[in-house]
Amino acid sequence: MRRWGDRRDGKLIRDIDSMHYIMPLMYPNRCDNEAYMTINVELDKTEQFLKEANATRDGKDRLTIFQVVIAAALKTVQLRPQMNRFIAHNSIYQRNNLTAAFTVKKEFADDGEETLARVVADENDTLDSLAGKISDQIEFCKSGTDQSTESMNFIMKLPFKRFIGAVARWADRRGLMPKSVIATDPYQCSIVLSNLGSIGMNIGYHHLMNWGTNSIFIIIGKKHRKAVYDAAGNQTMKRYIQISLTIDERIADGYYYSKSIRLLKKLIENPELLQTPLNEEVLP
Repeated sequence: MRRWGDRRDGKLIRDIDSMHYIMPLMYPNRCDNEAYMTINVELDKTEQFLKEANATRDGKDRLTIFQVVIAAALKTVQLRPQMNRFIAHNSIYQRNNLTAAFTVKKEFADDGEETLARVVADENDTLDSLAGKISDQIEFCKSGTDQSTESMNFIMKLPFKRFIGAVARWADRRGLMPKSVIATDPYQCSIVLSNLGSIGMNIGYHHLMNWGTNSIFIIIGKKHRKAVYDAAGNQTMKRYIQISLTIDERIADGYYYSKSIRLLKKLIENPELLQTPLNEEVLP
């Protein structure tokens, strides 16, 4: 039930310690409160899982590393709810839904148009159901125009852009932006992802935005080989990807983040755990 102080996209956190109450007042801008972390994810079991799963799949039904990372990130946020919080107008809110967003390039060319994809997850979703949603979004984005892009194209034609920008920022801080504008806005989502590995790039730092409500940005790098040594000094070459996260440090503490990131790594390295619903607990 919505109470006074809640937004349509989140519930105001009322039972909160003094430090997390004060931090948004002292440090109101999201970009001033970024925590940046990097993890190395071993791919041996993940790639074997994908090979077996895709043996009987064709075309868009084939599972990908990108889908595994999205599903793992969503399950992590589902099981670690503080990761699905955001700060707006100097207050902390628990987000009402669980969403992931990413950019889709319609054509791999310098002037290829970009559009926005947004996946809305349900607590009963699994890797397979999320993979279907992701594939559908990519297919739609490559063949059509998303709602947010249509709205932005309309706004471009209006005069008095500085006035429009000021009104938009005022409405954004209070959660009053029209649904048509934020329909696929990645910065109104739980997680924003960028798959730099798909274009042959390594990970890099990506800042958060003061606009919107997004508190987590994830970058996926390209696959690479790395030497691993056992206790006897024997060397084995294994495949890895690096994943970087930029997180708003005001929504939780370092201990909570460390457990959440370990869970994310475990889920990517053991994707069979993603075949269960997002709300099903994972043993340590």
